[in-house]
Amino acid sequence: MLRSISIGLTDGMKWLYVASLAALFAAPAWAQEPQDEVIVTGFRQSLGAALDVKRAADGAVDAIFAEDIADFPDLNLAESIQRVPGVSIARDAGEGRQISVRGLGPQFTRVRINGMEAMSANGGTDAAGGTNRDRSFDFNTFASELFNSITVRKTSAAETEEGSLGATVDLRSGRPFDYDGFTVVASAQSAYNDISEDFDPRAAFLISDTFADGKFGALLSVAYTQRQLLDEGSSTVRWQNSLNTDGTPSAGAAFGPLDPGYTGPATLTQLNAAFRPRIPRYDIYEHDQDRLGVTGSLQWRPADNTSISFDTMYAKFDAERREIFLEAPVFSTNGAAGINNTNIRSAVIDNTNTIVSGLFDDVDIRSEARFDELSTKFTHITLDGEHSFSGSLRLHGLVGHSDAQHDNPVQTTLLFDRADVDGYSYDYRQDSRLPLLTYGNVDVTSPATWTLSQIRLRPQSSSNTFDTAQLDVAWDVTDKITLKAGPQYKKYELETASLQRSNGSQTNQEAVIPASVAATPIASYSTIAQMSGHLDQPAGSVTRWLMPNLDQAASLFDLYNPSVWRVGIETALGSNYTIEEEDTGAYVQADLRADLGKMTLRGNLGVRYVETKQTSSGYTFTAGVPLLTTVERTYNDTLPSLNVALEVTDSIIVRAAAAKVMARPNGGGQTTGLGILAPSAAVTIAGSNKTVTAGNPEIEPYRANSYDLAFEWYFAEDSLLSVALFLKQVESFVQIQRYTDNFANNTLGLPNSVALAACGTTVPQATCLSDWQFSTPVNTDGGDVKGYEISYQQPFSFLSGPFSHFGLILNYTSVESEITYLSPPVVGLPQQTVKADLTGLSKSAYNATLYWENEKLSARVSAAYRDQYLTTVPGRNNNDVEGTAETLSLDTSVRWSVTKGLDLTFEALNLTDEFQDQWVDSNGDRLSYYHHQGRQYMLGARYRF
Repeated sequence: MLRSISIGLTDGMKWLYVASLAALFAAPAWAQEPQDEVIVTGFRQSLGAALDVKRAADGAVDAIFAEDIADFPDLNLAESIQRVPGVSIARDAGEGRQISVRGLGPQFTRVRINGMEAMSANGGTDAAGGTNRDRSFDFNTFASELFNSITVRKTSAAETEEGSLGATVDLRSGRPFDYDGFTVVASAQSAYNDISEDFDPRAAFLISDTFADGKFGALLSVAYTQRQLLDEGSSTVRWQNSLNTDGTPSAGAAFGPLDPGYTGPATLTQLNAAFRPRIPRYDIYEHDQDRLGVTGSLQWRPADNTSISFDTMYAKFDAERREIFLEAPVFSTNGAAGINNTNIRSAVIDNTNTIVSGLFDDVDIRSEARFDELSTKFTHITLDGEHSFSGSLRLHGLVGHSDAQHDNPVQTTLLFDRADVDGYSYDYRQDSRLPLLTYGNVDVTSPATWTLSQIRLRPQSSSNTFDTAQLDVAWDVTDKITLKAGPQYKKYELETASLQRSNGSQTNQEAVIPASVAATPIASYSTIAQMSGHLDQPAGSVTRWLMPNLDQAASLFDLYNPSVWRVGIETALGSNYTIEEEDTGAYVQADLRADLGKMTLRGNLGVRYVETKQTSSGYTFTAGVPLLTTVERTYNDTLPSLNVALEVTDSIIVRAAAAKVMARPNGGGQTTGLGILAPSAAVTIAGSNKTVTAGNPEIEPYRANSYDLAFEWYFAEDSLLSVALFLKQVESFVQIQRYTDNFANNTLGLPNSVALAACGTTVPQATCLSDWQFSTPVNTDGGDVKGYEISYQQPFSFLSGPFSHFGLILNYTSVESEITYLSPPVVGLPQQTVKADLTGLSKSAYNATLYWENEKLSARVSAAYRDQYLTTVPGRNNNDVEGTAETLSLDTSVRWSVTKGLDLTFEALNLTDEFQDQWVDSNGDRLSYYHHQGRQYMLGARYRF
């Protein structure tokens, strides 16, 4: 059994994993308690506390508690939250970045910190969504050490503010009254990654005390993480054929004449109708990250009936990322200077109409290097107070400010190009994810091969702020009825900016190379890229090539001097916009309790009303001239809700809930985000990709009816067996409709001059107007999302000896959906629709944790599985859909309490070395992105005074 589980581990680390598993299945004699005594501490105690919260709640709630600082065995909060039933995560650079709950993606989940909604934006790779400009919360900004509880609310109540279709996630940082007097906790870890082969530090510190007979308290905590990561794999961006959306041939996207020596069975017409990789390539990503988090809390309890808490949080996430590619972009180009000039010498088409192997002449290849500096600063301040006027009348108030500033001041890309390479080949037959790529008659390591073709300078930033004020009054009318009511005001602002090289006009300047730069020898600003050898690439693969050295280029050419290299918004107008929302709401709610014979019925019934005033500003084009435009609109929602819990016996609870819910419009992803609300259109060129991304400030929010039914059996102490059924009837859905067309046919009122300016010299003017990818937001009828959760949790206290220290946590979630999407429009035909799964929805997901714990030793192994899910419907470039493959992550954690205050810890994450596997087309299962980041091992110590 141990052998099968440890398959894939590096030889040097196998013994560590086997040792941790051995600790689970056979605790050493020195760690065992007497057979007649079971001591419940630490992890088991936190599980019991979480069950107490779930059991007492009126709605569907799951919770996670950390016994102490540094007690979450995960890199960040998303990794911890994935243990909750129904929660799945999406990773970026090997860390959990965003979560989905019950099949509903991160754009449908609201996150609150210390009771106030917050937004954390970060920057990621393009494959992971790039810079976050939507409502999704980036959990990788925060170290898990900063928090001591996570609560996931899966049903709605009137007292909880609107904004979520899926769940509300409450994060709570530590407060001084959580601890018993003076407390100091410090932890330190060293982390090792088996691909980067670097050791990285991780540390946390907390100090807390109470004064004046427990009436006043102060707490400070700090967490710091440094991380170096090597992230390697292959990608294609997508696959495409040479057909228009309506199935007719596209001459501009077709191959040139077949080579005179071509002997394959497929005709040129068949080859043009088959799918080819747009940009076949191998990739190297290098990440350097520093994450600092600080929390502070002051609590004052002047009397038994009054308490005030002042909480602050500061997080700073700094990163540098290098992206290195050796690629053949010609397969995504158009016209005589591109794909029309490429000749096929041989090719193989498989049964999914995919050219899985080919040998070509006149192929344009590229060596690309990109460097990003990224920084996110997050500040969160809340003042929270409660006062009881009497035993039956209570007042609660909260005011707060949250600010997330994301800055990407340096995003620099240099491209080395070589045109018309003969004998280029790709072959996906041995491995559909790791192809054999060869580069014909050229030496890709030689400076003589390459010419500098583009210099891209694309600094960008985004600012998210929340201001909140709310008041809640609770009156116990009787011991069975409590009335609650209160107003809330919330203001949200997003401002995003993007700059590119500019000469003051809208003409793309990225392919404009000054004469002095063009005359500089390539050898003076280049270096060799080398893959690490941790990918199982086919024999004969090219693993070394010449790449631009961005540091040398920046020094030689003074790239960051704005007087030499002007940047401005002129060529990136669509990515410069502001969104402001003022939400004014109020609610009334009755908490009820009734005895029905030997059963007890409890719950709440209420209604929330909210008015949203939306103001959006962006650039539109009038007669080809950009004009800053502001649009205002107001809409309102009335949201009734009901939660009931019937205590059938002391151990059996039946829950039911119904609510009307809403989530404000959100495009999701780097190319849309909240830009869908801006009155603007972004006309951009990125390599061979020509895109128009338009906004619509009149788009309606997501609206749905939500129903839940659950059966919970608390059959033993700290034990649970439950089944929960859920249904979301989505009545208003926001879809990003994508289609390809000639720019001249656009319905946005954009003149051809806008496209021609965007093309500049980067794309030949003769082919500039053809094959533009349009993305526009539209409302659709939505559809149903339904499923069930099964949860089981139990400590094995009923067993004898060391086996009584075991425990097991299992949960499984199954979700089905049928969402109506609009198909790409076809001129002359009525609008067609297609029904498919909700994007971001995994049909199956499970989590399993086996643990062993006594007061000396705590060890556990956890598995998290997520089924494949769709990311884009309909797919682009004539693929039906796009998606992400299933993942299974295996983690382990061991803690040995050496003394009462000192713990030694060992953790191993991602033991299966899962690959991020993104694909296009449900039938072809064609590679889009396939990367891995390796296994992470952490050895540390924690001391509590």
